[in-house]
Amino acid sequence: VWMVGSSTMGTVSSGLWLLCNGTCMALPVSSNDEASLRAAQAFMILSIIFSVIALAMFVVQLFTLEKGKRFYITGAIMLVCWLCILIGVSIYTARFTGMMRDFERPHHGYCFILAWICFCFSFITGILYLVLRKK
Repeated sequence: VWMVGSSTMGTVSSGLWLLCNGTCMALPVSSNDEASLRAAQAFMILSIIFSVIALAMFVVQLFTLEKGKRFYITGAIMLVCWLCILIGVSIYTARFTGMMRDFERPHHGYCFILAWICFCFSFITGILYLVLRKK
């Protein structure tokens, strides 16, 4: 649920893949916006993949690094995750937030807000990993 609005039939919600109004169907996009939607989807999936890789690398580095070393690899991977979130959410914001204008009271959904929160936390986490020393 990235965008939410109201219609005569009830609540309408839109995400990266589906448009739901009672029943869900594939998100209808024009041919001009299809590449942008695919890019936003791809970058959001990449951000999930990089965050899982960063978690795995943190665990590996936690047990293999010597005392006093920094978590450079984990921090770099988290910053790549941060960049993927930035690109994916920015594309969606620029191209698709106006898609719900035909409905009453359109507003951002919880997933859109969580994506921007994840953007902030992944940047903070990436910087902390670069600064963090194993004691």
